[in-house]
Amino acid sequence: MPAIASDSATSHDLLQQISRARQQTDDLFAIVNSDSLYERPIPERHRIIFYIGHLEAFDWNLLHERVLGLKSFHPEFDRLFAFGIDPVGGGLPTDQPGDWPSIVAVQEYVTKVRSALDDKLTDTPSDSRTHESDGFSLATYLNVAIEHRLMHAETLAYMFHQLPLNRKRRQSEPRDPAAPPIVPRSVEIPAGEVTLGLSHASAAFGWDNEFEEHTVHVPAFAIDQYMVTNRQFLEFIHAGGYETRGFWTGDDGSEADWNWKSQQGISHPVFWKPEGNRWLYRTMFDEIPLPLDWPVYVSHAEAKAHARWAAKSLPTEAEWQRAAYGTPNGKERTYPWGEQSPNAALGDFDFARWSPASVNAFPQSQSAFGVQGMLGNGWEWTSTEFGPFPGFEPFPFYRGYSADFFDGKHFVLRGGSPRTAACMLRRSFRNWFQAHYQYAYTGFRCVSR
Repeated sequence: MPAIASDSATSHDLLQQISRARQQTDDLFAIVNSDSLYERPIPERHRIIFYIGHLEAFDWNLLHERVLGLKSFHPEFDRLFAFGIDPVGGGLPTDQPGDWPSIVAVQEYVTKVRSALDDKLTDTPSDSRTHESDGFSLATYLNVAIEHRLMHAETLAYMFHQLPLNRKRRQSEPRDPAAPPIVPRSVEIPAGEVTLGLSHASAAFGWDNEFEEHTVHVPAFAIDQYMVTNRQFLEFIHAGGYETRGFWTGDDGSEADWNWKSQQGISHPVFWKPEGNRWLYRTMFDEIPLPLDWPVYVSHAEAKAHARWAAKSLPTEAEWQRAAYGTPNGKERTYPWGEQSPNAALGDFDFARWSPASVNAFPQSQSAFGVQGMLGNGWEWTSTEFGPFPGFEPFPFYRGYSADFFDGKHFVLRGGSPRTAACMLRRSFRNWFQAHYQYAYTGFRCVSR
């Protein structure tokens, strides 16, 4: 997937990107057995059938009336498939498979939405303005639709990861990239300035939480050269990490993480499976011996507990940004490795693999300071609560996209995973999850100050 088009892109370019994004999600739904489309792989999320309708309902609700002047042909489905679930607080959903429409009806809806949108979009210039006075071009709306779908291509992957193996159609995966033995070390990062966010003046596409660009001073610190591995996390487990209350207690004395872990009976990462005296790792299509040099995927709470055990901390968003994009001379790179567009030699991203690789598998990816693997292979937790940058303004057509999560319960992630599209590897992109969510492809590295 190439970098996403800017607002100056032609309608033809954007329609091609929409087509590719649709194919990505269509291929993903195809790995699920047809008799499993009403399953709920993650208790806090909707059933799979919802997401088949949701991707088209989102595009339709975004574009059909406000932008393209089209009338709805199925208002009930427009509402039913409009919104997902955020797994913070409250009870688990209780709906049953029979509460949802048939797969045939949902697929008919999908086909009609695509046909209606494509017919209208083919004749609409991408630089045309919307019918409202919000000042956004059609290209902005199309970029929102494209990236929203590609985000779901990742969230659906980790959802399907939790399906029993016999409910999926197996697909092949490239061999692990060769990598030398890992020698964990820290990299010293000198004090300096870092640029966070995206400038409106750039005319580049970004989500509302990426604006506005601003500069932050970052004091000197040291950061792990590589993401924390399964091997290192196993040492934490062997040291009684899940049973030691102090590792789970916040600096303010809060025991929310300890209570969550205890009440849920959590004693290891969700991707791990104990078998006798050994550990297995659940990939998308197999259970294999635990790959010790892969990055560990854990919740924010688990990452913080490990960091405390190691007498370190999670980096702030600004520290992560400086380690990834800063240089000794003060300039900042477009990507950690320089200006070259992302490719297979520079990281595990853009849907090339289902699984992570060894944390040192991409030496060409290293930043100017020598930190490796900061894009792809797993999102990286920071200690920064997800919140607005100075000058933040919500998208008027999607006001809740970011603002609904400025609640002190979500934390910023940076980087990307094997299932992150290349367009979202831009320097300003921010992801976020709540602290007790284990299922995403999220790892971490630690800092010392």
